[in-house]
Amino acid sequence: MWRRAPKRLRQTIVVLLGSTVVLLGLALIVLPGPFTLPLLILGFAILGTEFAWAASALEKTRAGVVAGGRVAKRAVSAAAERSGRVIRRRGTPDG
Repeated sequence: MWRRAPKRLRQTIVVLLGSTVVLLGLALIVLPGPFTLPLLILGFAILGTEFAWAASALEKTRAGVVAGGRVAKRAVSAAAERSGRVIRRRGTPDG
């Protein structure tokens, strides 16, 4: 049903919905509240259904999240080593 709608109508709906979600995610960067990154990713995913540039932005956002996660893990490990404590994951034989 969605694909049978006129392309211009689909794009208008996608732009309105996707942009609203992205703007809400950007607002949550400065306003107190959770879900900043999930909203940005969701907004770009919505926009990416109709626009190639948004799909590309989504991939860059995902790559940034993955890289940020790696940096955070290294920082936690380094802090744990400096404090002399060992952080173990649940489900491991030691944890």
